[in-house]
Amino acid sequence: MTPFLNKLVIIGTGLIGGSFALDLKRLGLVGEVVGVGRSPENLERALQLGVIDHASRDAATAVRDADLVLLSTPVGQMSGILAQIAPHLAAHTLVSDAGSTKRDVAALFRQHLGHCLDRCVPAHPIAGSDLSGAAAARYSLYENRTVVLTPLVESRPETVERIAALWSACGAVIKTMSPDEHDSVFATVSHLPHLLAFAYVAQVAARPNAEACFDLASTGFRDFTRIAGSHPEMWRDIALANRTALLADLKDYHAALATVISMVETSDGAAMAELFETARDARTNWFQRFKAKS
Repeated sequence: MTPFLNKLVIIGTGLIGGSFALDLKRLGLVGEVVGVGRSPENLERALQLGVIDHASRDAATAVRDADLVLLSTPVGQMSGILAQIAPHLAAHTLVSDAGSTKRDVAALFRQHLGHCLDRCVPAHPIAGSDLSGAAAARYSLYENRTVVLTPLVESRPETVERIAALWSACGAVIKTMSPDEHDSVFATVSHLPHLLAFAYVAQVAARPNAEACFDLASTGFRDFTRIAGSHPEMWRDIALANRTALLADLKDYHAALATVISMVETSDGAAMAELFETARDARTNWFQRFKAKS
């Protein structure tokens, strides 16, 4: 099955959707890319950079005759967008997304696209950044990166195969899981770390001596807080969308932090050293596996 697309519509023309479009254009796998967005300035930049061929602020008009529509917006915007485009999708149009939560996206697809669920495949490319907008899009972003597909029960096998083939052509490694399993895993390894980084930086910023703290902060602070520079609206939506799984992880982390507080209060150096060594070994083993895949 050829993954070639005559017309690709990217709704939300930023890092994720823009990088997908750039790779497909370079590979000759797409004839026309239409970018949809709210910001005229961002769309103009996308045109200047060759990320898209045409720009539109009207999603309903843009999706007509599309082979694939990729929703690459914050999850909180998707319901309104799906309601707009649903009556205008052609009988052959495939629909996917790039959201960081999947159970809610699957529910939105069922709510708005009940007439074409066989052509829908929720997806999550694991290639985020603290950068956003069309100017952040780049070639080869997905090389050796994981893209998780969470097909619906209704998704046709050939639809899943075609979506997978497009991401594979961009160099991605494809994994498939259920929306519920996806949200549980990513609450732990992605959503919780972002909330912790945001909360920690906000805490430092609220200190009376915040200016001195920031002046003296160095590489450790930089590395720990990098993801606090991420898109606030997107991460607000992710936290609310994955509320149940995230709350469970937040409570687990709260208990772990209480244990550390107790170790410090009681000067329990032995327990502290054991905890730190366990964490270091786990992180070292993970990073070795991560580098091997890169």
